[in-house]
Amino acid sequence: MQLYQRKHGEEQPYWKAGPFKVRLPFVHYRWETAEMFQALIMFVVSLGMIPLLEKYLGLPYDVALAYVVVCGIGFMLPALLGTPYVPGWVTPGIPVVLLFLGNYEPGPEAIQALFALQFLVFIIFLVLGVTRLGSALVRFIPNSMKSGIIIGAGIAALMGEISTGGRLANTPISLVIGSLVCLYLMFSVSFRGLTDRFPFAKKIVNYGMVPGMLIAIFIGIAVGEYKMPDIQFGITSPNFKEMWNYLPFTVGFPDAKVFMLAIPTAIISYVIAFGDIIVGQSLMQRADELRSDEKIENNIDRVHLVTAIRNALHAFFAPYPGLAGPIWTAIAATMAERYKHGRHAMESIYSGAGTFWISGFIALFLLPLVTFFQPVLPIALSLTLLLTGYICLMVGFEQLTNNTERGIAGTMGVVLAVYGAGWGLATGAVLYILVERTHLLKFSTVPKTETDDAKLD
Repeated sequence: MQLYQRKHGEEQPYWKAGPFKVRLPFVHYRWETAEMFQALIMFVVSLGMIPLLEKYLGLPYDVALAYVVVCGIGFMLPALLGTPYVPGWVTPGIPVVLLFLGNYEPGPEAIQALFALQFLVFIIFLVLGVTRLGSALVRFIPNSMKSGIIIGAGIAALMGEISTGGRLANTPISLVIGSLVCLYLMFSVSFRGLTDRFPFAKKIVNYGMVPGMLIAIFIGIAVGEYKMPDIQFGITSPNFKEMWNYLPFTVGFPDAKVFMLAIPTAIISYVIAFGDIIVGQSLMQRADELRSDEKIENNIDRVHLVTAIRNALHAFFAPYPGLAGPIWTAIAATMAERYKHGRHAMESIYSGAGTFWISGFIALFLLPLVTFFQPVLPIALSLTLLLTGYICLMVGFEQLTNNTERGIAGTMGVVLAVYGAGWGLATGAVLYILVERTHLLKFSTVPKTETDDAKLD
């Protein structure tokens, strides 16, 4: 239960705070048990960033864990400040960021470079949010190009996992079975029929990716793809004191040249994040149409502002290869599916998103959970990327209304995934102008009428 109750058909209660709408658990929304248990498993994905922090920034494990805690604070901000998305990283952009970081020596040099990149991403989100150009951009870009961005992000996420030498090739048994279980439980038409007849099946759906991930973990350990965990008890010890030695305040801030070199990667990262915003907009629109009891306000400018705050937090206190993205697509889709079952299943979209990341933040300090998942961190990250790819393709193609749009979006998506966001956008823009527009250089394509012919005579 919560202090403030929502009337049927209205927006979830909140406290107004400038451009934000503050919502607190037990005050403005109820605690959701299903999301809590899901977060106690899925928080392991946040730990999947630790190996990248160690490799590319040269951080010790306990300092990398402190970085993850800072990330956890940022994850709680969107639901707190009035955004209905479940936040995550700019996941499909991680390979691009790592390519940029590969030009710098792990340590102070790489930390400075990542600060420059993340600070630029913060500026982009802030400017577009303050000027309200973010929501205008969503309206301005043609439907075929929006879908092309989403499809390209999905293809990139899948390619990173299934390519030669990827994690799927190294641990095929656990990832293939885990992915199939997740897809079947979350999206299968036949399983959806079982949920109508068997209450147990409906309870399984409530936990989204969790059943598939647990099956993948146990199979991976059983077949020897991953080591047995060394479970320890107590509370984790993120080294916040030592973390200060790995921040820009200590290692120094980058010079103008580093900022200039980071600009292309920052733009690409925003383009990919923009695709995530479009995916989130589609998911929220579908959820809002299926529930008449709650009005979901999806303010794109507020999404930009909250994401800007999170990137600023990271830039100064935990530069992050994953950056701060507007949505965790796989979990947001899972939550939207459960939300559709009615108010008894999830009281509000904010109660689901808020409960999830508060629980996930608490889990970061539970040593038994952290040590249990430590050997199998790649499974969580891989399943997230694979499901992100599937959902992006599903949502992207769903928005297309004719063959012209499908051709442009598909071609743009492939180019974006293979050659990068810049070439993908250029391809989409050229194809839109040449193929989809009904007029070029203001020459109308409307056929002449008999009256027009008479005038010529």
